[in-house]
Amino acid sequence: MNPLILQSTPFGQFHSTSLLAALGNMFIFALAAIVLLFIGLKVFDKALTRLDLEGEIAKGNIAVAIFTGSVVIALSIIVAVAMM
Repeated sequence: MNPLILQSTPFGQFHSTSLLAALGNMFIFALAAIVLLFIGLKVFDKALTRLDLEGEIAKGNIAVAIFTGSVVIALSIIVAVAMM
């Protein structure tokens, strides 16, 4: 591989040389995003709310389900921007 190509790419950008490498990078970043989203949701559930979100959703509380969905969307946006 040409070392000039590695020097010309800006920091933080991943340019794959093959389809398999690109798919590998995609799966690694997707897995990292899912793990970060799960950790963020658990931290939010335990640290910032007084009620059990999963239990309330299991009981059929639609308001808690909508609220949790909005938290998941917000965390997804934060994780996506952090990974750019």
